[in-house]
Parts: sequence; C-alpha cells; structure tokens
Amino acid sequence: MKIYTKKGDDGTTSLIGGERVAKNHPRVEAYGDVDELISSLGVVVSLCNENNITQQHREEIKKDLLRIQKVLMFVAAYFATPEDGSKKEIKESDSKELEWLEEKIDKLTEQLPQLKAFVLPSSPIQSAYCHVARTICRRCERRSLLVTAANQQVTANIQFGRKYLNRLSDFLFTLSRYFCHITQTPEEFWLP
Repeated sequence: MKIYTKKGDDGTTSLIGGERVAKNHPRVEAYGDVDELISSLGVVVSLCNENNITQQHREEIKKDLLRIQKVLMFVAAYFATPEDGSKKEIKESDSKELEWLEEKIDKLTEQLPQLKAFVLPSSPIQSAYCHVARTICRRCERRSLLVTAANQQVTANIQFGRKYLNRLSDFLFTLSRYFCHITQTPEEFWLP
C-alpha cells in the first residue's frame, strides 16, 4: 500500500466519516496541533534515554508519556469527528484519564520544592522539551475552541479533550520541574 493517495492535492482532507474539508478547517487545525503535541512528547520520551536519567525514572516517565500519547490519539479523533456522527465507532472518553493525570501531578508535586516564582525553561534538555510540549499543548487547547466556534454542539468527547489538554499542560509543567529535581539541576526563575 502506498503512503500517498493524491486526494489531498486539492487542499482538502477527510474527517472521520468521510466528509471532505479544507486542510485549514478548524477541526483539521485542532487535530493537527494534537498530532504535533504527540510528536513532541515522542522527543521527551527519547530524551529519557540520556545518561542523566536513572533507569527507574526513565521507565516510569516513558510509560506515563506513552499512556498520554495514546489518550491524545483519541482526543485527535474526537476533534476529527463531526457532530452528525461517523461511520466508525470511536472509544468514548474516559474521565479516569483525567483523574490519573491529576494523581500524577500531585505525586510529582509532593517531591518538588514549593514554587515561589515564574520558571524559565532551561536545562536539563528533558525539562526544556517538556516546556515546548506544554506550550504546544496550550495551543491545542486554544485551537479546540475553534472546533465548536461556529455554533456547533460541544460533545462530551470534545469537552473531555479540552479538559484533558488543560490538565496535561499542568502535568507537563510539573514534569519539567521534576526533570530538574531528578537530575539535580537548579531551576531558573524569573524574578521581576
């Protein structure tokens, strides 16, 4: 099977269910940004293999990020599915994933010094890339609002996607600080 179909040469693509839309359609923009976020998390996963991360931390963080990438695949699918239904069945959103993220944030935060200033993204490289992923995540969240901007119904799956992205950006911020903690790298702060 060839990777290229040539169907998108006219500037259109298919949503789930087959509807053809412009490649700059709000749904395409939203799930495209989520795709970028998934890829940026792949960079963080690969950076866990650096020598400054212990095997125990490496395995746990990689496992968590893989779980997050899988949930984000569903979020992208939710954004790619028109409200009027789809020919394909997509797994419904699961609020347990939100609870899991909150528990992870709390667990990591317990190990970190209290935050008293704005953090500046810096070393180690894993931390810096978490901040890149965090800012992409925030863009995904903003872009998700465009999915329903034109008086379209906000489905439970879309609402879940928005909440998940909001919580995920908090997780990525916390993980960036955690990377500083486990590598014993001092955090950089902005003190106005």
